[in-house]
Amino acid sequence: MDIVARAKGLVMNPLAEWQIIAAEPAETVDLFKSYVMPLAGVAAVGGLVGTALAGAGGLGLGGLIGSAVTGYLLSLVGIFVLAKIVEMLTPRFGGPADPVAAMKLAAFAPTASWLGGACMIIPWIGWLPALAGGLYSLFLFYVGTPIVMRIPRERVMGFALSVVLVAVLVNILIGAVVAMLF
Repeated sequence: MDIVARAKGLVMNPLAEWQIIAAEPAETVDLFKSYVMPLAGVAAVGGLVGTALAGAGGLGLGGLIGSAVTGYLLSLVGIFVLAKIVEMLTPRFGGPADPVAAMKLAAFAPTASWLGGACMIIPWIGWLPALAGGLYSLFLFYVGTPIVMRIPRERVMGFALSVVLVAVLVNILIGAVVAMLF
């Protein structure tokens, strides 16, 4: 898989890209190594550099690096947890419990968020593209759900809202863990 072409496809033509994603074979380990880890890393490095340029938030270099690494690792855990949530909720909304499809949705939907997170490298205003990327990732999740998870269109909104609510709670928990550690 070409990571640049995949990210570009998801951002520029998500319906067509989700069709390709749904049809291609995948394994969780490969999705993580070839897509999730690099893109989550780009966002983590963007945040690290941007925070350092803005004055490191009083953490010092060691604390800043520790915070970035911890946030990165917890974001990887968050993707895995999100995939499990998607897998468990899908049958309640009329789709099959498919762990590979759930991982595909969880791994590819945050693409715009990670790309926007890379813009955090720009001190003080980098949060704007990061916010836009996060919102677009919600759209990607919504558009990809009926294609990848095979949930009937009329039930997609309820499913997406349920998953997003749980995902927000997971991310709040991740943020709380990072804040407690650093």
